[in-house]
Amino acid sequence: MSDATARRPLWTAPAEWKNTANITRFMESVNREFGLELKTYSDLYRWSVENIPDFWASVWDFVGIRASRRFDKVVEDLSVFPGTEWFPGARLNFAENLLRFRDEKTAFVFRGEDRVAREMTYSELYDAVSRLAKALRAMGVNPGDRVGAYMPNLIETAVAMLAATSIGAVWAACGTELGAGAVPDRLGQIGPKVLFTVDGQLYKGKTINILQNVEKIAKEIPSLEKIVVVPYVEDRPDISNIDKAVLMSDFMAKEAGEIRFEQLPFNHPVYIMFSSGTTGKPKCMVQGAGVLINQLKELVIHTDLKREDTIFYIVSPSWMMWNWLLGSLAAGARIVLYDGNPNYPDWSTMWRLAQDQKITIFGCSASYIYYLRGLGASPGKDFDLSSLRAMSQTGSPLSADGFEYVYREIKQNLHFNSIAGGTDINGCFAIGSMLQPVYAGELQGPGLGMKIKAYDDSGNHIQDREGELVCEAPSPSMPLYFWNDQNFARYKSAYFDVYPKVWRHGDWVVFHGDSGGITFLGRSDFTLKPSGVRIGPAEIYNVVDNIEGIADCMAVGQDWEGEQRIILFVKLVQGHTLTEELQNRIRTSLRKQASPRHVPALIFEVSDIPYTFNMKKVESSVANIFNGRPVTNRDALTNPESLDIYEQIAAKLRAVKTA
Repeated sequence: MSDATARRPLWTAPAEWKNTANITRFMESVNREFGLELKTYSDLYRWSVENIPDFWASVWDFVGIRASRRFDKVVEDLSVFPGTEWFPGARLNFAENLLRFRDEKTAFVFRGEDRVAREMTYSELYDAVSRLAKALRAMGVNPGDRVGAYMPNLIETAVAMLAATSIGAVWAACGTELGAGAVPDRLGQIGPKVLFTVDGQLYKGKTINILQNVEKIAKEIPSLEKIVVVPYVEDRPDISNIDKAVLMSDFMAKEAGEIRFEQLPFNHPVYIMFSSGTTGKPKCMVQGAGVLINQLKELVIHTDLKREDTIFYIVSPSWMMWNWLLGSLAAGARIVLYDGNPNYPDWSTMWRLAQDQKITIFGCSASYIYYLRGLGASPGKDFDLSSLRAMSQTGSPLSADGFEYVYREIKQNLHFNSIAGGTDINGCFAIGSMLQPVYAGELQGPGLGMKIKAYDDSGNHIQDREGELVCEAPSPSMPLYFWNDQNFARYKSAYFDVYPKVWRHGDWVVFHGDSGGITFLGRSDFTLKPSGVRIGPAEIYNVVDNIEGIADCMAVGQDWEGEQRIILFVKLVQGHTLTEELQNRIRTSLRKQASPRHVPALIFEVSDIPYTFNMKKVESSVANIFNGRPVTNRDALTNPESLDIYEQIAAKLRAVKTA
């Protein structure tokens, strides 16, 4: 591999950006406090993982965690993994940290697909949370009780989360894109006392009646004592068919006042997050205030979020990036929320929003960038993006050409901050900063305080070749426990069975020794093994996605005559067909740019690629279909109907084999 100096970075932060960056101020404060001379990101990172308690104490002070009682120590015992206690002795409230501002600056800008426009200031947000928290207390919601949501990305969703956590209740959300069967699979496991929901929403220009789903959900979750309905498509919808339902305006207390923020231990539950559920019933991961300190590290120090920023993410409350986005309140930033299809009526919708709202940090998934590139869209030419200084991208790996597209067609002087982590840590293992250059196809580096490496099958640390992403030390936002998980049994099985006392995350990665960057190659669970050689699906996607006419693709392994063969599925740009010439071009490109082992045995055209609500491709479901295994949870997919075509193809292959 060539030296980083021989490779040209796509972007390096201008000196004035570096000099005024939050991470520069943080490094200077660490140097002062500990008598150090840290100069580079690698210096700072090395110190952060070699001095974990000092690092997290420094983050606590730098981001200004608000607590009625400071911690006695940072961490109980780093050798206890999982299960160590963070910041014992501290007393604080999660929502109080997000509601530290109470002025007339705008907190939320909301835009709906139907062009509904709303705004809320920080003082108005405080009052709304106060009124709702009073109502929850009055109906008997106590610390530790669960409050659920089946909501779109509305301001009211944020208000409900803040009201619940202000009194110490535990928040668990499902976006309304989930079907009626998927919600009880998640919320039904944790027994919520209250459910927040809506009457309906708009998607691709159509009004969707949500109350029909709510009626079914209410019957399947017997723990519910109140269902609070937010009117969205009607002023006063008819909710008479839903037992225990009340409109939010009727439920909220009439008068606002000072919020009584419940002061709780650091490890008191704040969120319950759900795994995707593509391989069975979703896991319920319980997280505490570690989410707060970790997300503020990522937002303030890594993303360089400041009070004057306007931040936006294409997101749903089902996805942990919604929780991450809401953490921006603690920095006093202006948050733009959007509900609806981001490409309705066309691709320009989000970029018109970015232009009009002067968004400074724009967040999206890899699939969204691929969609734009497939259309040949040039947002930077068609819109005024002078305010935009950073893009954040996550969900699934983005190819080197995807990075180059961003700098070519969106903006040249832009911090493209590709990030990767997971719902399980409600944050990132790998992320960027103003101190590091951006190289095509690489995340800038490991997150501060996250002791991550790549391991081979024997548990050896490796660089410059593919391996398993692991984390060798605890971090605050890792789950406290899984719901109803005796003695950490499911928790340990999920992360610690392969490498004892080391978190195996399930991602296939390359740590680059020259640049310090990290390339993500997809989930290691879905690693392809033709002739026993491990191949990350992203190695195929990075080549195929760049072939003209291909909008998206998916590769899976099928057990076949004692070996595994690769089957490739391609979704084509409108007007293109899977000709023999295109198939040959795909195979030739993979052979030349990857290796002969990357060449698929079969190539099929499909109308859609299955994705989870977290914008991850679902290779597991398609692999199950082609290997004769059941698909356990279609409701976990944003487009479950897409699996029908795969089942038809698999049936034809089986018929050919038995003929």
